[in-house]
Amino acid sequence: MQRAFIKVNGIVQGVGFRPFVNKLVEKYCLNGWIKNTSFGVEMEVEGDEENLKAFVHDIKNNPPKLAYIENLETEFFQDLKYYKEFNIIKSEEYNNKFTFISPDVGICEDCLRELFDENDKRYQYPFINCTNCGPRFTIIKDVPYDREKTTMNQFKMCEDCLREYRDIKDRRYHAQPNCCPECGPHLWFIDEKGNIFKNAIDKAIEYIKDGKIVAIKGIGGFHIACDAKNRNAVEKLRKRKGRDEKPFALMMKDVDVVKYYCYADEDEIEILNSYKRPIVLLRKKNNLFDHISENDSLGVMLPYTPLHYIIMQYFDVLVMTSGNPHDVPISYVNDEALIFLKDIVDGFLMHDRDIYVRCDDSIVKVFEGREYFIRRSRGYVPFPLKVNIESNILACGAEQKGSFALSKNGFVFLSQHIGELRNIETYKHFEEQIEHFKKLFDIKPEKIVCDMHPDYMSTHYASKVSKGLDIPLYKVQHHHAHMASCMVDNNIEGPVIGVVWDGTGFGLDGNIWGGEFLVGDYKEFKRVATIRSIKLPGMDKAVKEVYRIKYSILKDIFGGIPEKFIKTDDANIINLMLDKNINVATSTSIGRLFDGVASILGIKDRVTYEGQAAVLLESIAKESDLVYKYDIINGDIMILDWKPMIENIVEDLSFRDVSFIAAGFMNTLVKASLDIIDNLRRIYGINCVVVSGGVFQNIYLLKRMVAGLRNKGFDVYTHKRVSTNDEGIALGQLAVVANGGGFLCV
Repeated sequence: MQRAFIKVNGIVQGVGFRPFVNKLVEKYCLNGWIKNTSFGVEMEVEGDEENLKAFVHDIKNNPPKLAYIENLETEFFQDLKYYKEFNIIKSEEYNNKFTFISPDVGICEDCLRELFDENDKRYQYPFINCTNCGPRFTIIKDVPYDREKTTMNQFKMCEDCLREYRDIKDRRYHAQPNCCPECGPHLWFIDEKGNIFKNAIDKAIEYIKDGKIVAIKGIGGFHIACDAKNRNAVEKLRKRKGRDEKPFALMMKDVDVVKYYCYADEDEIEILNSYKRPIVLLRKKNNLFDHISENDSLGVMLPYTPLHYIIMQYFDVLVMTSGNPHDVPISYVNDEALIFLKDIVDGFLMHDRDIYVRCDDSIVKVFEGREYFIRRSRGYVPFPLKVNIESNILACGAEQKGSFALSKNGFVFLSQHIGELRNIETYKHFEEQIEHFKKLFDIKPEKIVCDMHPDYMSTHYASKVSKGLDIPLYKVQHHHAHMASCMVDNNIEGPVIGVVWDGTGFGLDGNIWGGEFLVGDYKEFKRVATIRSIKLPGMDKAVKEVYRIKYSILKDIFGGIPEKFIKTDDANIINLMLDKNINVATSTSIGRLFDGVASILGIKDRVTYEGQAAVLLESIAKESDLVYKYDIINGDIMILDWKPMIENIVEDLSFRDVSFIAAGFMNTLVKASLDIIDNLRRIYGINCVVVSGGVFQNIYLLKRMVAGLRNKGFDVYTHKRVSTNDEGIALGQLAVVANGGGFLCV
């Protein structure tokens, strides 16, 4: 007989871990106790030595589905305490807390079965949950994860629910959001005039069927919903939301509906069906939803809350977009939603289970059988990344795709999607979430790091906090952070060749970079190749009026703007701006090159959302081996000269379909890049390549780049756990500073 003291760190609270341990205790005839702590879970058990070893083995190797064991420490003792039974004892909070928190989890099969069982007390109850599903991250105020530290504390459990909660053999044992219609949250509906209806779901369904728009409160905030098949309703939503062309996310009833409207392989279906329930970008089968998305894809998710399942009994497809006005964070508080969404929606489906942390839906593409993140948020956050960083650092990210990262004890906690840090509401949300993460994970930053761009709001925040806390401030160049982000995402050390393509990044020379080839590691980098620079007449204006970039590119090649390409009455003014170099920025951005080519091809002259022209160019491309001419100019920095390619493209416009020209443009970028990277391998002896930056959300480009590099024998790494776009910047900033890099501000 022996006694064992066991400490488990990881996601082990709110995921059925203690009931799982209780079953093992019974299986192996052990006695003792278990408790939640602010570090994770601690237990002490005693019994037969072989049984104890089997018990520990099962904990390590067969934990509950939602659990994640990061570390398990076991200490064996010969002296016994002669426990008579096994008990769950009161949670304990230590001064230096460090535990993990589960992301929100989609409804499980057991709860779904009960939801539609007419004989069950929770029949059609929209807040049904158990230890295996339901809200987590968005209702937790602090750790340990006990009911009094969640927004469910205001609801006192009835006798039946309390009995379930206390019964370790029950599926709802210590399910902190546990409730039923008698004791839990409830719904109501508010119409345009402020009238309140108790038959809330029926009223919402009636409104949607009538072509009206409804705000629906979910797990992490409000969605705005309407009938996706009703073009008038969708156009009304576009007008009210100020979202003229950007695609809307869709919720589809089930996998059969998804397969009817979209092409979806086994990997895509598996990720759609996972408990994380992200929005997955899938290729359209037809043009039935062209009014939803102008490109070749649809953003699709399956129902993930009980309320979704109840509503989706009556619809195949609904628009289910974030409940926010343009550029403002998703609404999550009832009173706030009534103010911010009143001019967008016709009615509100609300409930009184408070959301403590707003959290938008995650968005992924599927690349090589796994999630390739466009937005990492609900279902994934705050799941940490295991990294080789021991110090406590706060990284503030960039400005677009705002996010932050905090490190502690070899883990990085990445924030949920925050948004564009350009307005006061988003900036306030950014500040609040940093404080919340610091509190939850008991992180006191010793260093703070931000982008080098002097005008980013995240830079201003970092400077303010550095002075306020009297901690060192570091700045990391944007593309170095991208490269480092992909390195740490794949747990590689370097040196590497970094291919970093995006829209905007502040360069060391004060210009806008974005088509960069770097050589280096976490600590330092060298810019070794880039693309021929592009002049942006009107500076930031050219990012939205992309015909300006077309004029600039064509003038660079032909000495003037050919008449057949002039579509606006400001061509002469732009011509003069370029001649005199007045109000003109210089960029080496691949994103801007995409914009210019899209305008040359007649795809888009003005964009209404970030990356629109590039997305449309990718979506029309037909599979092709067409490659245009290009030059590589050798010097201190190699230059990929796109002038011969643009000349070829202009010639091809007279006889070749633009879908093949679009493919040829991307094929040429890949072919030229392979030549550059081959040269860099010869010069620097590096065989490892990392690929990062928002341009590589383009799967056509990414697939060909990766395949081409592998065919040449390179070790190629792409993003797996964080976004390739600016949302992943914070992770790279953190890794750079942790390894002695970055620029210390004094």
